[in-house]
Amino acid sequence: MPRASLASPPTYVSYANAVDTLKAGYAAIPAGSPVRLAKRTSNLFRGRTPTETPGLDVSAFSGVLEVDTDARTADVLGMTTYEDLVAATLPHGLVPLCVPQLRTITLGGAVTGLGIESASWRNGCPHESVIELDILTGDGRVVTATATNEHSDLFAGFPNSYGSLGYALRLKIELEPVTKYMALRHVPCGDAESLASAIAEVTRDGFYAGERVDYIDGTVFSDSESYLTLASYTDDPNQAPSDYTGNQIYYRSIRSRHSDVLSMLDYLWRWDTDWFWCSRAFGAQRPLIRRLWPKHLLRSDVYWKLVALDRRTSFSARLGAARRQPPREQVVQDIEVPVEALPEFLEFFHREVGIEPVWVCPLRQRDSSARWPLYELDPATTYVNVGFWSTVAVPPGVDPAEGRVNRRIEEVVTALGGRKSLYSTAFYDREEFARLYGGDTYNHLRSTYDPEGRLSDMWTKTVRSG
Repeated sequence: MPRASLASPPTYVSYANAVDTLKAGYAAIPAGSPVRLAKRTSNLFRGRTPTETPGLDVSAFSGVLEVDTDARTADVLGMTTYEDLVAATLPHGLVPLCVPQLRTITLGGAVTGLGIESASWRNGCPHESVIELDILTGDGRVVTATATNEHSDLFAGFPNSYGSLGYALRLKIELEPVTKYMALRHVPCGDAESLASAIAEVTRDGFYAGERVDYIDGTVFSDSESYLTLASYTDDPNQAPSDYTGNQIYYRSIRSRHSDVLSMLDYLWRWDTDWFWCSRAFGAQRPLIRRLWPKHLLRSDVYWKLVALDRRTSFSARLGAARRQPPREQVVQDIEVPVEALPEFLEFFHREVGIEPVWVCPLRQRDSSARWPLYELDPATTYVNVGFWSTVAVPPGVDPAEGRVNRRIEEVVTALGGRKSLYSTAFYDREEFARLYGGDTYNHLRSTYDPEGRLSDMWTKTVRSG
């Protein structure tokens, strides 16, 4: 739903006061009690163990402290949503180097939990454009971490730590200039081999059919139908911009239009209006319901609240049981595999999972000399993110909670030299998890910044939902 504007924009003085208040609140939490944030938004798709301990009030840590148009940087509080961040930077013709697809993802959340978008093939993930950040650590300190200061180990280890090493309170990030419009080309690619080949070509050359490419993502509708969407900056569009914030649905246009134009703002949030294509689960794509659904409520956070309500009431599960339908396993995941392994992964996926459509998005590490130990990728490799968000029927007698399909996806991704994002369900045992996500480096960071273990460790948070 529409976000209220900040009543009083934050200042450096109010930020300093908020830090003091937060530290006092943290110190007042009894030893042994779970420490969590009292956030008003979430984009996690894994459960959390209930607790009676109130979360830390971080409401004061939302807003943009400064946009430096000369340096092309922004000083931003950690709980600021990308919707609010873009609203502050875009009037200056600037945006963050990577803007995740959903409006209410927070900057701090995207850095500690990773994020990706169609600029990631040239700009990497959100954490790669962070210059410095203030972190509330497990031992109650607030430290400023950069790539070169005494907290450089925490700076490198913070991405993908999911709040297990601390919480980002303030981040200084790089921005890049953009134009008023984006010109889109929806290139049909056919099967997975052709799709992977096109991704490899465009990410290598930065051009397609003689035209520059600035943003890349793709949509796979079946094993024989896929499209690569190539977007380029333009201030002089050759057609009127489209509007997919109302009755028209963006992902459907990919199949029917070879080219398109969107305003820069509408391009950034093109996937949010229908939560990619997941709004269909709520009937929001049916023409009659679409006309009646208020336009300002066509947003991912509204759909997420409906999902949360369904989880609390088990309405869908009870309705399915009443209709004698098989139980369903939730399969909501984003994975990355090397581009050359994409055809093999998609062949497995179509055969054993069967969710359609799926989203694909190439990414490369921005700085080949950097090391991000909790989500380490080969700097010389182009990866492709594959996102799929739905449910699948399980055989009779199988408990969906066992995660049969999700476990199989994890096995295949690991075998193909990939990684899986941890915002959703995960089933790795401790040993495999440590091998994939930081191992001894993570343990050293825990002992340095949270020696008493006040914060839940990463495996407990992301696998056990602790």
